[in-house]
Formats: sequence, structure tokens, C-alpha cells
Amino acid sequence: MKRLLALAVAGVVAFAGYVLVGLPSRNELRALTAGNPGPTVLMRQRAREAAARKRPGRTVQKWIPLSRVSRSLIQAVISSEDQRFFGHGGIDWEAIKESAETNVKKGRAVRGGSTITQQLAKNLYFGTEKSLTRKLREAVVTRWLEDDLSKVRILTLYLNVIEWGDGIYGCEAAAQAWFGRACADLDYEEAAGLAGMIPNPRRINPKSDPARYERGKERVLWLMAHAGYIEKSVARLGAVPPEPEIEDEEAPPN
Repeated sequence: MKRLLALAVAGVVAFAGYVLVGLPSRNELRALTAGNPGPTVLMRQRAREAAARKRPGRTVQKWIPLSRVSRSLIQAVISSEDQRFFGHGGIDWEAIKESAETNVKKGRAVRGGSTITQQLAKNLYFGTEKSLTRKLREAVVTRWLEDDLSKVRILTLYLNVIEWGDGIYGCEAAAQAWFGRACADLDYEEAAGLAGMIPNPRRINPKSDPARYERGKERVLWLMAHAGYIEKSVARLGAVPPEPEIEDEEAPPN
């Protein structure tokens, strides 16, 4: 028994070391307080995927400060992705519990519980690989981001780096690609449409699947109205919101 226990402890220590080795440096994260990151791990992952399919890769991204982001888009993203963003420390345990209960009730994965900070960590440093190791590393980086950066800075980075279509990153590039206008000029319908794309932007968009895009937009409008950002009559509120679109990280674009 002692030998088995020693082996188990050694295994846990080795795994913990493996998790730690794959983390970015703390100084790299602290540099984000004032500087913008270069190409993210997700961007590099998408470039490799495009090369593997013998397709030309592209990265369209235009950085803007939070002051140039449509207020409606900020409200739409907070409503749909992380309603307690300004109140939690990076991981929303209540959202995780609600997600698990919903998924058990539905008998399938229909709702995620990742916060904006967790999604930022994934985009910046880990990509979309689904593994326990990635989730543990993501949790550590999420805690560091919350310790070292303000909520405003986290939100600014998130809105500028997340994927919003095939090769489209950040809200400014997304607004121009999908609506032909600056992000600052988006109205609440357009903002809800962009927020509804976030679970799978290469599939949920006006070009690839207009019907799915409209369902995602309607859900975000419902959530915005429920949060008091827009009139309830605008969102045609029912008793419950439309079901969320299922995140499918590995699906390639059409």
C-alpha cells in the first residue's frame, strides 16, 4: 500500500509539473496591462488548420480601445457570455453549476460555463484542444489575469482578440466584415448578432448559416432585454430564452 501511495503521489506531482511547464510566464501576462499581444495561439492554430487543408490562411484584426466599442456590443456580450463578469474572480462557479444542471436535464451539452476571462486565456495561450490539462492551465492563467489586469482591460483584450469568423479577429474587424461599418456605430440588433456568433463564429454567421445566426441573435436580444438593456417588446420576450447554440470548437468553416 505504501508503494502504491508513493507511486500515486509521484504521478500527481509529475502531472502538476507537466501542467505548470505549459503555462506562459507571469511577466508575459503582466505586460498585457499596457501592451497588446501579438498573434494568439488560436490565430496560429487556425493558420495551421488552413495550411493542412491547403487553403490560404488570413488574419484580419484591427485594435481599438474600449471607448470605440459600441455600448450595445458590450451589453450584448456581457448578457450572453458572462452576466456576472464584474462580480466574479475569473471563474463563475454559479454559472458552472447552472450549466451542469441544464446539460443533465437536456441529456446533452447545450450550455457552457466559461467566463470572459477564461475565454480570453484560451484564445491567447491554449487554443481549442479539449483536455483536462488545457482546462487546468486555463484556470491558472484565468486567476493570474484577474490578479494582474483590471476588468476593463480584460474586456478590452477579449473584444479585440476573439474569433468572429474565418480569419476575422476582434470586434472592429468583425463589424466591418459583417456590417460594413465601424464597431462604434453598431446598433443593438447588429451587436446582438455579433454576440450570438461567439459560440462558433465560423459556423454561426450570416453567410454560412443565416437561420442559425438569426436564432443566436434572438437569444442575445432576449438576454439583453432580460438584463434591462433594451425594451422587452423589442426582443419579443417569451417565458424562457431561446436555447443557446452549441459550441463546436473543432468544426471547420464551410
